[in-house]
Amino acid sequence: MVQRRPILSDQQEHLMTVTAEPASPAASTNTLSDDAPPISGRARTIALICLLAASFMELMDATVVNVALRTMSDHLSASTTAMSWIVAGYPLAYATGLILGARLGDRFGRRRLFLIGLVAFGAMSLACGLADTAGQLVAFRILQGGAAALMIPQVLTNIQVLYPPAERGRAMGLFTSIIGIAAVAGPVLGAVITSGDWFGLSWRPVFLINVPVAVLALIAARIFIPETFAARPAPITLGSVALLGGSLAALTAPITFGPEHDWPAWGFAMMAVGAVGLVLFARRQITTARAGVEPLVPPAIFQTRSFTTGLIAFTALSIPTGGYFLVQSLHVQLDHGWSVLHTGLMWIPFSIAVPIFAGLSATVLAGRFGKRVLQAGAWVFIVGMTAMIVADQSIHPALWFTVALAVAGAGFGLIVGAAGLLVLNDVPVALAGAASGVFNTVQALSVAVGAAVIGTLYSSVSESSGFADGYRAAMLAMIGLAVVGIVAAQFMPRQEISAPAEGAPSAG
Repeated sequence: MVQRRPILSDQQEHLMTVTAEPASPAASTNTLSDDAPPISGRARTIALICLLAASFMELMDATVVNVALRTMSDHLSASTTAMSWIVAGYPLAYATGLILGARLGDRFGRRRLFLIGLVAFGAMSLACGLADTAGQLVAFRILQGGAAALMIPQVLTNIQVLYPPAERGRAMGLFTSIIGIAAVAGPVLGAVITSGDWFGLSWRPVFLINVPVAVLALIAARIFIPETFAARPAPITLGSVALLGGSLAALTAPITFGPEHDWPAWGFAMMAVGAVGLVLFARRQITTARAGVEPLVPPAIFQTRSFTTGLIAFTALSIPTGGYFLVQSLHVQLDHGWSVLHTGLMWIPFSIAVPIFAGLSATVLAGRFGKRVLQAGAWVFIVGMTAMIVADQSIHPALWFTVALAVAGAGFGLIVGAAGLLVLNDVPVALAGAASGVFNTVQALSVAVGAAVIGTLYSSVSESSGFADGYRAAMLAMIGLAVVGIVAAQFMPRQEISAPAEGAPSAG
């Protein structure tokens, strides 16, 4: 007979996720015991800064390569195929490994996996910056994506573990602000570095700049981030890992490479195989859970209505963002003749608006208005995209793009500020690792789908009818998807995320 797990209070579950066993002698004084409260004050603030620094590096690195790609191609004499892999190898490895990375952290220690991923990410950044051939750069980029898949799932999980629900909004506000800044920091920084030819190193500093950040984050993380484990970690079985990883790779690879190869038939066949694989994986997880064993992805996380419905809405709202950054950057260069540097600097109004509205969304609005913040953010984002269509045909597009980008940034900030908090807040802390892995994977896949599909739409219409028509078609498609997200968010439950009680410790 399978023993039933006793029903625990939120505080008991919170405390069960931490352990008295230190990951290393250096961490022994910072490891939480089962009867100890979470760390607070300055130590927790520094721990959060370490986690945010890692998130910033990863998100920036996902886009920093794009603007430096032509320079890399010239210096390395790279083929078109090699350049495609330099861009696509990283997100492919990242998206495929996120769930596994989250569950490894649950089992072997979130701090430990964060440190391993951080060291590997820094080392691969150094290797990318020193690569002599395109083949080396491809290999190092893939390994860098794998390192990110170990590191990043621990960020959201640690925020959920270290911050109880009443205090989590402020921490998530900082996290989502970093997401917004990093989303556009990559193109801006990549353009500035490549155009400036820092120290005569051409494109190489776009990778090398990660190394000192990783070293500082590593030192601080070893001191201030406590070790935590899941109360019931899932066994890591080769069959489940291979089935999940293979299915995600079969879905991601055609999405990544399809546009360049005009969406060949083999790509759709691979996606069908990947979809079938995920169905089989889901059945396997249900069977495993019924047998009383913790599965790699517990079906129980989908019983939390806010997680399931919120994930659907967030997916619909994330797909447009993947296409938005790509199409806007391509269009101003192809149709308006802007330089790489001008294109990068174009995103500054967006990058200013995002953290402001993301912080406001996570710390104030999401707790009061719940799903309506997601919906309002989507409507503001739609207004921004509509304004960009108008700006594109104006006499002074650069001026009006600035206004439209600021509006779109405000909408994007409201969305990302509320999404993580609303989707993950009601998930039991014992399932935080699995939920974080699923959330990050869905986000990565959604952005990849958006870039591939919306980018293909823009290219196809532009070839047949001109850049202006291609731009309009892409923007209208993204507006349609945002409307779908608004409708999906309507099915989310009403959530009241309580503010910290008077006198309670702050999120810092």
